[in-house]
Amino acid sequence: MNDASATDETRCAFCGHSCPLDPLTDEGEGANRVFCSRACRDAFQENEDGFRHDNGHRTLQTGVAALEASLPQGLPRNSFVLLVGNSGTREEAIQAELVWRALERGEPAIVVAFTEPPTSVVENFLAMDWNVLPYLESGRLRVLDCFTSRMDDPERLHERMTEWNTHLRRVVEPQTATVRDPSDAHEVLNVLDNGLEDLEMIETGLVVVDSIAEFASLVQPVQAYDFVRDARAEVCKGRFVPLIAGGTVAGGEEVFPRNLAYAVDGVIDLALDNSIVEDTLFRRLRVRKLRGVLAISEWHTYEYTSGLGMVTFDPVEELEGDRDGGGRQDGDGEGGEGADDDSGTSGTNNETSGTNDPRDDVDGGEHIDEPHGEERNS
Repeated sequence: MNDASATDETRCAFCGHSCPLDPLTDEGEGANRVFCSRACRDAFQENEDGFRHDNGHRTLQTGVAALEASLPQGLPRNSFVLLVGNSGTREEAIQAELVWRALERGEPAIVVAFTEPPTSVVENFLAMDWNVLPYLESGRLRVLDCFTSRMDDPERLHERMTEWNTHLRRVVEPQTATVRDPSDAHEVLNVLDNGLEDLEMIETGLVVVDSIAEFASLVQPVQAYDFVRDARAEVCKGRFVPLIAGGTVAGGEEVFPRNLAYAVDGVIDLALDNSIVEDTLFRRLRVRKLRGVLAISEWHTYEYTSGLGMVTFDPVEELEGDRDGGGRQDGDGEGGEGADDDSGTSGTNNETSGTNDPRDDVDGGEHIDEPHGEERNS
């Protein structure tokens, strides 16, 4: 083949990628199709329905405001991503929204819970006005319980449940797989793999691990690294199912899981910033890196509002608007009533790409940032 001056419109009818060399043609019914290679042409002919090349099998749109702004090309489905930050950044709400948006897209999801029992996992969704009970009943949402078996007397937890929590337990129990020994990485991965197989999760769905740091507290450091490596290989690379792992801990970059940046596909920084307004903490998010797609490494200030999820806003504009009497009015549909009690601020849907680096965490005082310089990763 000779080099061809391929345009953006010259794309393979099977894989959807551009044709850098002279494309191969195939006479279709009523139209000429082009292919980048014989392999794609043969595969297309073997599949009468053709092949969806809308990138849905390779990337997904998270539906989370700050991530949508930072990842214009979407999140690669074969990614292991860490949420790294300090306590108070509402990491659990971000994870819950990622799962909820997957369910809304019609995709299944699995939550691996090390820090709380299944009923509390469900409560996290309901607190945000995201009713996951129908998804549990349909089997599209599963919970891997790595918490209950660590209690000295798990039955005491159930005996003390209120009537409401007893109801939630009845709903979530059929979709819960209990890990007998959460410190056994092989057992955790085996139970997870069984759930992925049962839900036929290949190139679809999402897995969330609430705290990889909590797992690391149960095992030796080398076992924690091996768990991350094996989960990335088997879940993300083997099934094209993204895995989002929480890693909110105190300490510097040398502390697990913050020292995993080299071993994972993506790192999302979470921070509490008090440099914008004195005596006021703002929650901020930045995609530090993500392999395979454009990642705009800018900080976004956010809050969580029941029903809406993450709402990004410009804190400076918000304060100026309040001084001018042009701030939001309660009930105007832009985050008035329904704002979460935990929020120190409420916001609009305007994004902010702040220039300040929220270095100081008032809880721990450590820096989570890398120096300025590279603003975009590709």
